Amino acid sequence: GLKLLLLATDRHSYGNLSALITLARRQAEKGSYRLNRSDLAAHLPYGCLAIWLPCAQFVQEDGAWLKQQFAQDLWLGIGLFLSGQDDSYSVQAANIAKNLEIPVLACNNVHMHRRSRRALQDTLTAIRLGQPLSQLGYNLFANGERHLRPLPRLAQLYPSEWLRQSLVIAERCQFSLDELRYEYPQELVPDGHTPSSWLRQLTEAGIQNRWPNGESPKVRQQIEHELTLIAELAFEPYFLTVHDIVSYAREQGILCQGRGSAANSAVCFCLGITEVDPSRMNLLFERFLSRERNEAPDIDVDFEHERREQVIQYIYQKYGRHRAALAATVITYRSRSAVRDVGKALGLNLAQVERLAASVDRWDAYQLTPQALTECGFDANSPTVRRLSILVEQIKGFPRHLSQHVGGFVIARDDLSRLVPVENAAMADRTVIQWEKDDLAAMGLLKVDVLALGMLSAIRKALGYLGQYTGRSWRMADIPAEDPAVYAMLQQADSIGVFQIESRAQMSMLPRLKPANYYDLVIEIAIVRPGPIQGEMVHPYLARRNGSEPVDYPSPEVKKVLERTLGIPIFQEQVMQIAMVAAGFTAGEADELRRAMAAWKRKGGLEPFERKLMDGMQARGYSTEFAQRIFQQIKGFGDYGFPESHSASFALLAYVSAWLKRHHPAAFCCALLNSQPMGFYGPSQLTQDARRHGVDIRPVDVQASQNQCALEFSANAAPALRLGFNQIKGLSTAAAVHIAQARGQQLFASVADLADRAGLKPQDLECLAAADALRSLAGNRHKAYWAAGGVEPATALFGIPNIAEALPLLKPPRPGQDVLADYASTRLSLRNHPLALLRKRLHSKGVTTAESLWQRRNGSIAQVAGLVICRQRPMTASGVTFVTLEDETGQVNLVVWPATALAQRKPLLKARLLSVTGIIQHEDGVLHLIAGKLEDWSNWIGDLESRSRDFH
Repeated sequence: GLKLLLLATDRHSYGNLSALITLARRQAEKGSYRLNRSDLAAHLPYGCLAIWLPCAQFVQEDGAWLKQQFAQDLWLGIGLFLSGQDDSYSVQAANIAKNLEIPVLACNNVHMHRRSRRALQDTLTAIRLGQPLSQLGYNLFANGERHLRPLPRLAQLYPSEWLRQSLVIAERCQFSLDELRYEYPQELVPDGHTPSSWLRQLTEAGIQNRWPNGESPKVRQQIEHELTLIAELAFEPYFLTVHDIVSYAREQGILCQGRGSAANSAVCFCLGITEVDPSRMNLLFERFLSRERNEAPDIDVDFEHERREQVIQYIYQKYGRHRAALAATVITYRSRSAVRDVGKALGLNLAQVERLAASVDRWDAYQLTPQALTECGFDANSPTVRRLSILVEQIKGFPRHLSQHVGGFVIARDDLSRLVPVENAAMADRTVIQWEKDDLAAMGLLKVDVLALGMLSAIRKALGYLGQYTGRSWRMADIPAEDPAVYAMLQQADSIGVFQIESRAQMSMLPRLKPANYYDLVIEIAIVRPGPIQGEMVHPYLARRNGSEPVDYPSPEVKKVLERTLGIPIFQEQVMQIAMVAAGFTAGEADELRRAMAAWKRKGGLEPFERKLMDGMQARGYSTEFAQRIFQQIKGFGDYGFPESHSASFALLAYVSAWLKRHHPAAFCCALLNSQPMGFYGPSQLTQDARRHGVDIRPVDVQASQNQCALEFSANAAPALRLGFNQIKGLSTAAAVHIAQARGQQLFASVADLADRAGLKPQDLECLAAADALRSLAGNRHKAYWAAGGVEPATALFGIPNIAEALPLLKPPRPGQDVLADYASTRLSLRNHPLALLRKRLHSKGVTTAESLWQRRNGSIAQVAGLVICRQRPMTASGVTFVTLEDETGQVNLVVWPATALAQRKPLLKARLLSVTGIIQHEDGVLHLIAGKLEDWSNWIGDLESRSRDFH
């Protein structure tokens, strides 16, 4: 009932207010407050000023109670908005205030900055209340007065004394957020040590572990430099906190690895936080931590995505929920969410809203174009659609809701709620603060990023499977380094499922770059990014690598920085180092340049650096041409420059996953299937690829399958992969577990026996029949459905009825029916590929296979058809659309030029089975089909559940 505005006057009252907000939010569901009078009385925010904002009906008892709580720190807030009742409202307010002896304050209740935004304000109200505008009635404001009104206008409405009270309040509110000071946790430092001495001891122990034969002088110098700077900035507790979390994960057998700029730190490597060996890399610590920046470092650690929650709960348990919480992320409106919410507010039905949202994609720069509107059945000129388009553009970028950061943890020495309000997250057992990462950086709060990475889960599982049939335990460190067979595989772009280098663009780069060692993988991962591409660094690097362009350097200093990338700056650290050696920047100034690079397109601010860079290079004898070329490359990095340290961390996982794929394809595929959803490809593409590599993949079967996919072993043969119950759509986990447990006692004799002993519900039996998992008990799908439907539940008196029935004369499913059912139930089929069943018909149309394209002459015309598995339109590709098709022999990569795409938009964007006639382009071991004519043949595959990954 009561509505209050509370204002902090100093640091102490701010802490009280923050704690009160935390109490109110923690007592309610996400996004709500729950606070009653006893709560407020028990946790009164001493030092805060209170403004009572009564409803239309003044209740003097409310004011009296508030006067008792806040004494001389209470005001009665009044807003006048030309409602027709302002005069009587003012008189009533004045009388109440006089009786209670509290001053009246003019309030403006601003909801929009300009009156012209009223339509948007009404729409936001409809969204907030979850009702169409036409049904809101008195829930909407009567007029547009709740905007920022100028002081002369306010002086016409309010008594001068009411306005003067705002100055009284302003004078008393002296608090500034600059007064907040963050303090690091202390309990990680044992007695007898300071944070500095304990970090030194842990680092020295790590040196012994990493380099048993002694570290090099270069490494020792780097470590001493880092420890000195860490001590100077007093960041030791931060490193100790991350070390503790990583140590816990390793004790629990949870794979983890630090990445990002932290991989530039030799201390992080010694502490086991990162895995990038500083003796093998040219690290730049200032990319991670610099004296000039004087900001808390930011360490990102990836954990197995299925076990990250275990790490999160460890942090909560160690520090307590009053001291630890996740950072927030402000989710803003993007095109599709704006279309959905505004559409509902304007009264469109759910089907219409979803059609509209589906029409908005990256293809049209996320705009509601007239063509897209027409294609989904709307009149682009109708008043409702025009209003929708305007409001959607206005609302984009607005805050939509507060969500939790992907893994940023804030940990405080004392009660976190006195520093920042804490509230419940939507997920159980999670709490978040109300600030996001940029706020944390501004306040200098410690944030540890506890991130999830699916590939770590897959690698851990794959290593476990290796142990099953090799008789030894495997760690990532046990995988042989620099295996030529692995690089030979990657040079053929055989990288489906491999971490970071399985995308269409990466697979096109692999045969060109031909990685032959670990550092080549570091470059491979970083070079297929918008920064190097827009900085025009890719083609010069490849030309120098294959010897068609000479490698030159303007000076020995620059050569030292760029030699490992053949004179072409590919990484952020190299740009920073060039600024240092060629233009005289300090390490901290170079880091400021790097930060400006990342923000210049949004905020500008590169101009001072351009002048300093040009002047510094020319003063040191470099040509104007070289200086300008370097600056243009720096601007290219503004879109997305990859840190070398980050790429080096990812390259380690790329190599491990590639080694597993090359030498243990069954274990690797099994691990990927059991770690879904992750990666670039779905179960269908993963299993097809594994079968092409000789893996024997066996179907789901109640007599053999486990809950998850598993390996099956036989003497003198490679392990086979048995699909698990987790592949079946709709089957409960409990049912899968019960089946495996019951079968462990004895194989099932019939479908009825299965249902009885495993305690299956009719829905579970139907899911098993749909997946053809009952074939060993009942025969084909049709018979399995019949058997499942005939199972009668046991009764108390007679148990399971044993009624003998004759088998009906059911026709077996046709091959096409089985394939459709496989995809519908398990998202894949071990039978024929859908295109194999259509091959005779395709052949009559002159359609060739993906595999046979490699035998065709470069520049010749060919027609192919395939299931669309991927559409991409990178921002760096000048409007080119890339499409990947799949048939029974492999994949075809299409290049669709903008004019072709515009003329044939509908089949390009809507087809599930796409026919393409085009020109073969075969170069450097990479084959593309330059699309000409596109046709949608989706009706050939009926209801086949085939989904493509579009514009990610």
